[in-house]
Amino acid sequence: MILIDAYSQIFRCYYAVRRLTNSRGEPTNALLPFTRLLLKLQHDFPEERGAMVFDCGRVQFRLELNAEYKANRPPMPEDLKRQVPVLRELAAAFGWPLLEEPEYEADDLIAALAQTATEPVQIVSSDKDLAQLVDQRIALLLPGKNGAEWEIRDTAGVLEKFSVPPAAIVDYLALLGDAADNIPGVPGVGPKTAAEWLRIAPLDELLAAPEKIANPRQRARLLESVELLERNRKLIRLRSDLPERLLPIAESCARRAPDWAKITGICKRMELHSLLRQLPRPEPRSQENDDLPLFAAVTAPAAPTAPAPAQAVQEDLFENL
Repeated sequence: MILIDAYSQIFRCYYAVRRLTNSRGEPTNALLPFTRLLLKLQHDFPEERGAMVFDCGRVQFRLELNAEYKANRPPMPEDLKRQVPVLRELAAAFGWPLLEEPEYEADDLIAALAQTATEPVQIVSSDKDLAQLVDQRIALLLPGKNGAEWEIRDTAGVLEKFSVPPAAIVDYLALLGDAADNIPGVPGVGPKTAAEWLRIAPLDELLAAPEKIANPRQRARLLESVELLERNRKLIRLRSDLPERLLPIAESCARRAPDWAKITGICKRMELHSLLRQLPRPEPRSQENDDLPLFAAVTAPAAPTAPAPAQAVQEDLFENL
């Protein structure tokens, strides 16, 4: 199962390409790399189950814990906001179920889906909060830069990245806090110190036996932050309960075959000319092909489409995104 943290990828695409518009002046800088991402996912991971998971805004249970949670986040840029409906239209045309749920952030819904599933799960995101889910069955899938291959972050990869295993990520992030989410950490504790403490013992054990921290100043900082740490762990720990309407997930996460005609129409409408050269043309069906799997490879190339010169120059600059 492939689960995509939708807005993490949308923002990544948006900031990868700037100042790209079509002849009508409509922004397309997120659309171009996002469609390339969808094409690469379809080619590399044509699994029959998966979903693109969206945020529904700040959730009440976290605001009750910290009224300032994510209050420092700026609003979505207007030119990106204009592209979101088309981005969703494209994702649906590629056959991805679009899932969102009130009182679930995307990370929560991804966590609930991943922990309910029984098959291997790969999560397309670099969000550090999701590292707490990684185990022998669940891994993070990070898009490579400039068209490079995917990076799979498994349990060893999480340990290499954060110097703590996945089981310690909640404690690690509780100690550090998260400036992006407006979660304050323990004063004076950075990544190195947090990892060193958690190599000594889990956080609960350190709080029960603070003498395990030899440095008296550090020990005092820990003891002064007991309530902060408890609140932070509640803020950071992801939900595991899945909304009943999404059960069974074999149905809610069932991918469909891409609608290449619709995808082509969207690319033409938004003047993503360089992508038209990459879209496959479905082969005519015959009786012999009736038993082919849903995601059988389609290799016949589409006829080249000549782009308008200025747009072609812009798009070719980002051919390898």
